[in-house]
Amino acid sequence: MSTLVNRPKGDAPTAHAELFTPLRVGGGLSLSNRLAVAPMTRVSATADGHATKQMADYYEAFAAGGFGLVITEGLYTDKAHAQGYLFQPGLADDAQRDAWRPVVDRVHAHGGRIVAQLMHAGALSQGNPHRITTKGPSAVLPTGQQLAFYRGEGPYRMPEAMSADDICEAVEGFAQAARRAQEAGFDGVEIHGANGYLLDQFLTAHTNLREDRYGGSLANRLRLTGDVIQAVRRSTTERFVVGVRISQGKVNDFTHKWEGGEADAAQIFGALGALPIDYLHTTEFEAWRPAFGEHGPSLAALARRHVAVPVLANGSLHDATQADGVVARQEADFVSLGRGALMHADWPARLRAGKVHKTFDRGLLAPIADLANAVRHRAEVHLAVAGAPALNR
Repeated sequence: MSTLVNRPKGDAPTAHAELFTPLRVGGGLSLSNRLAVAPMTRVSATADGHATKQMADYYEAFAAGGFGLVITEGLYTDKAHAQGYLFQPGLADDAQRDAWRPVVDRVHAHGGRIVAQLMHAGALSQGNPHRITTKGPSAVLPTGQQLAFYRGEGPYRMPEAMSADDICEAVEGFAQAARRAQEAGFDGVEIHGANGYLLDQFLTAHTNLREDRYGGSLANRLRLTGDVIQAVRRSTTERFVVGVRISQGKVNDFTHKWEGGEADAAQIFGALGALPIDYLHTTEFEAWRPAFGEHGPSLAALARRHVAVPVLANGSLHDATQADGVVARQEADFVSLGRGALMHADWPARLRAGKVHKTFDRGLLAPIADLANAVRHRAEVHLAVAGAPALNR
């Protein structure tokens, strides 16, 4: 089980003090503050899923900028049906593992900690060179369209229902990817059970029509997530951190809510809290909003009621006041930033120095949400500002 570090009374800054106190996660991970970089798909690996020098620069910048924890983008776990996007990095073989070692080393050189998010796309796979078919819990066509900024086009394909052997292969993929993550020097892994990907597809009633032990009741639909957690824990050492990310909304269905409301939340979080995890990562569009309806607790606050491990909250927390409030109100123990971190890799350092955080520039993710586009866009903005008349700057 994870424990919280006693907060120092003299060392933290007076402004946003809650965000700059230490936190212990699991048996072996001490974080310098409560600020994490959220997992963000950047589709910038080589075609065969290897991390690159540009990716190492990208992740290092967050640690240098003061984030206590960096969570990677989702890394595919096997060379069957796990990969979701072209140029997505993986941990599906030893060569991919070795490509992550310099990334990890550069984060550690700044005193940061880094966790690998493990992801199986399931029915939402839109770019997988290993298979021409997609697989999910049931043969149900996913809602919506493929994501254009991850090089997708048109509707999703109809998935095939996973067999018992397919499920075993997926679970083993998570376990082996976690083992490779530890060998690469990562401080832990985060199991991606959110945002409409495979584990979330099993959890969701309208995408899981199975009549076996993985379908039907909510407890059955949670079973695959539990199997993965247990397999990952068995494949790694006791002090290696294992977290889980969970959400209501999905990349192809932003407004989805758990049909049983707070009762479902209590059962889901209660079940996850009984498993050998070290933290729980909740994500909503705005983390502080009520999870159900116009009133009531947020999803993070509901999670914190039912688990004894630290809760990591995500969702529009680039607003420092909101981020500080979520922690100060004890709705979550730490927070993760996506857009804020993309806009300012030194977001924590800027906050400590009292510098302004600029509004997020969506050009960083368009037309393709990769690192090359972001570099190109920043250069264009810099040239435009440098060339503008002084009165307009």
